[in-house]
Amino acid sequence: MTVTIYDVAREAGVSMATVSRVVNNNPNVKPQTRKKVYEAIERLGYRPNAVARGLASKKTTTVGVVIPDISNSIFAEIARGIEDIANMYHYNIILCNADKRKEKEIRVINTLLEKQVDGLLFMGGTVTEEHIQAFQTSAVPIVLCATRDEQGNYPSVDIDHEQAAFDAVSTLIRHGHREIAMISGTLQDPANGYSRFQGYKRALEAAGIEYQEDLVRIGNYRYESGVEAMKYFLGLKKKPTAIFSATDEMAIGAIHSIQDEGYKVPDDFSIISVDNIRMASMVRPQLTTVAQPMYDLGAVAMRLLTKLMKKENVDNPRVILPHETILRLSVSHVNE
Repeated sequence: MTVTIYDVAREAGVSMATVSRVVNNNPNVKPQTRKKVYEAIERLGYRPNAVARGLASKKTTTVGVVIPDISNSIFAEIARGIEDIANMYHYNIILCNADKRKEKEIRVINTLLEKQVDGLLFMGGTVTEEHIQAFQTSAVPIVLCATRDEQGNYPSVDIDHEQAAFDAVSTLIRHGHREIAMISGTLQDPANGYSRFQGYKRALEAAGIEYQEDLVRIGNYRYESGVEAMKYFLGLKKKPTAIFSATDEMAIGAIHSIQDEGYKVPDDFSIISVDNIRMASMVRPQLTTVAQPMYDLGAVAMRLLTKLMKKENVDNPRVILPHETILRLSVSHVNE
């Protein structure tokens, strides 16, 4: 039979209220009484009912995390940062994969809120009006991680995607490249897609390079779309000398597409991207990229959420973390 709090109280010779105080780490219990209760719990194999404790305290010590694509190594690394900080502050994580589908994201958000999580982390997806409507039904804090809402109404932790793209394209320009193509993410994604596209255009404009629409292809952030986009560029009569990819994964696809056609990177085409996933240093040639601090994005977002859940003072609810250009072997001077 299930061991109850009543059984523990009777075994320890104390009241059920005292057992409850011990289980919930209330300091107002004498050390010898606490010891008796713990011994009774161990003898009986009692496990406190987390749901019942949550109902009593109105806290469940759980945080809901919505992840757009659990197979994407970027989000896996971000999730690791989230979990490490959650464990540090004694929160449990409910991780939900949304398969990059808006309808599933909305459903998951509502389900997590119905399960009475203490806070919600929404990771890396496009924040639409439907998302905002779901957030507005929440009575608990919400933090956006690796994304942000256009109005800036919700606390968020992210990088400056436009500046990261600007820095990447500027690296190509400093190496003498003028015919620079872009493999972009969807422009409906205001953070990772549109912002990186705007950074590309701004870098061209700053260098006095005319923007050419036929040098931009829209991908879906994944390897296969990088392969297909590069096939298109290779088919142009006047080919670009360099490619800026909005993600490492698409850049790796582009590298393989180039190599499949008998060309070389960086001898024939230079390539740079954004993210710095583990594969960026494993592919040959190693990929030059602008690194976003993935682990830190998750860790800082979770720490921000803990502050909001504990109603602590937050100086800056919209955090921008620094990025860094990692020079490897996929970029060379246009004349080399």
